[in-house]
Amino acid sequence: MNQPTPAIVAQSAVRRLPRIALLLLCAAYLMPGLLGRGPWKSADIAAFGFMAELAQGGGGLARWFDPLLLSLSPETPALLPYWIGAWAIKIAPAWINPDLAVRIAFALLLAGAFAATWYAAYYLARTRRAQPVAFAFGGEARPTDYARAIADGALMALIASLGLAQLGHETTPALAQLFFAAHLFYGVAALPHHRIGAFVALLVGSLGLVLSGGPTVGLALGLGCVGVLVAERRRSSDDEEPESEPIYSRGAIAAVLGTTLLAAALGVGLGLFQWKIDLPGSDPNVRLIADLRDQAKLLLWFTWPTWPLAVWTLWRWRRQLLARHVALPLWFALVPLLATWTTDFSERSLLLGLPALATLAAFALPTLRRSVAALIDWFTLLFFTGSAIIIWVMWVAMQTGVPAKPAANVAKLAPGFVPHFSAVAFVFALVATLAWAWLVRWRTGRHRAALWKTLVLPAGGAALCWMLLMTLWLPLLDYARSYIPQVHAISEKVGQTECISELALSRPHIAALRYHGNFKLRSLATEAPCPWLLVSPAAIARLHDIVSLDGWRLIGTLRRPTSPSDDLLLYQRITPAGGGG
Repeated sequence: MNQPTPAIVAQSAVRRLPRIALLLLCAAYLMPGLLGRGPWKSADIAAFGFMAELAQGGGGLARWFDPLLLSLSPETPALLPYWIGAWAIKIAPAWINPDLAVRIAFALLLAGAFAATWYAAYYLARTRRAQPVAFAFGGEARPTDYARAIADGALMALIASLGLAQLGHETTPALAQLFFAAHLFYGVAALPHHRIGAFVALLVGSLGLVLSGGPTVGLALGLGCVGVLVAERRRSSDDEEPESEPIYSRGAIAAVLGTTLLAAALGVGLGLFQWKIDLPGSDPNVRLIADLRDQAKLLLWFTWPTWPLAVWTLWRWRRQLLARHVALPLWFALVPLLATWTTDFSERSLLLGLPALATLAAFALPTLRRSVAALIDWFTLLFFTGSAIIIWVMWVAMQTGVPAKPAANVAKLAPGFVPHFSAVAFVFALVATLAWAWLVRWRTGRHRAALWKTLVLPAGGAALCWMLLMTLWLPLLDYARSYIPQVHAISEKVGQTECISELALSRPHIAALRYHGNFKLRSLATEAPCPWLLVSPAAIARLHDIVSLDGWRLIGTLRRPTSPSDDLLLYQRITPAGGGG
């Protein structure tokens, strides 16, 4: 016999959230940052560099299966994200900058991840064991309305996740993996209800994860889902109560297994399975305790505020842990968590677990006590209001020099930055701030009893702060995180040159020099020297073995204003190419 559900929800608590309000919230989170900036360091510009190389052609079809940037392969063994970016560049009108075209395409991927998360939570909430307790005289929430309220809460929990803010607005394989993981999640959740659409999502999610650099995660998710579905089917067949919902058929389970094996075969055929195990404490320069502490800090802040609600869900729904509305999101959260702790792609692996964690967090809503919900509201109100005030104060200091201390800190951290006033950015920031004030007033109204109300302020606060950062602070952030100032400094030194030799430059530097400076780079180690040479300071010892420095003059060290670790040494050739040192 099933244990009773912990959810006690009246029909009045599942009032419909206006779709226009939800769409505006998503737009306020998705659109800021599309305009007014270029690719940022370091994964953002590096991934864009591979996309731009593919879009330019050369190398034929083989190059699309082996993307290179000067001679370097991507750090993430991915293909499809670079194809998506290259296709976006190719089909975009001439008046759209290539980097903007790529950002638009990846913003659509994030929107797709939002939609997949909403529908996954919706179909999981339709599960009979997820439904609230039936009242003796009626009045409990109707299944469809309850599921819609849970799905609204899951989407708002995803938007509120702190780790999504930056990574969700980059053009990297990690965002493509998030899109495909969310679709795999949706496909498994919706399979009993919509066979064709769910199967397409399964296929897209499984194959997309493999082609986006996550074949191992995709294989683990698929095989684990098969186990969950087999257990769910066996439980349903043994259930003493009449089944009132669709169940996983043998064909549905075979579809999950088949798409998983097909994706695994594709990954093996293309050589995309690469084991990069990096266990905590494996670095001899980092103590195990310190490594574990850093991983724990990452987990706490990256998944805030979903993780405490997800933990609460696991506790309150502990008697239904094997039910699919708990087991499936739990598995989709555990696999990325395991990848986070066993690879060196910590943040980008953990990103894939956010849709599942948001779904688990949503199932905490019908079980929260009023005092806990009030605590969440007050903490969120203070946190995001305080953050918004800090952003505004720093912006005023940048524009006027008052208060003096914040202005001095900006000048120290971003030397050379010249602030300018943008009326458009100011208006958007002001409207967002006023909308936040209205939202706070709405939330504090005592007559509001909607189930999803607890996550309104976290989601709205996250959208507010992102909007403020991408309007008021965008020039500063673009200056601090872009390679443009450094590339411009190089351009001023070398002028119109035939080519520049490079030694040990990173992928982000190569991509920035080729895109922002339109420089033709050659590898000093394999090609004849050019009139100019850029060297990473870490490669000075190698430089002596490749050329005689008597034929080169050091022009200087060129820095990114906000990051001394990105220094480059610029040399000018003063004699014909020399031999080894």
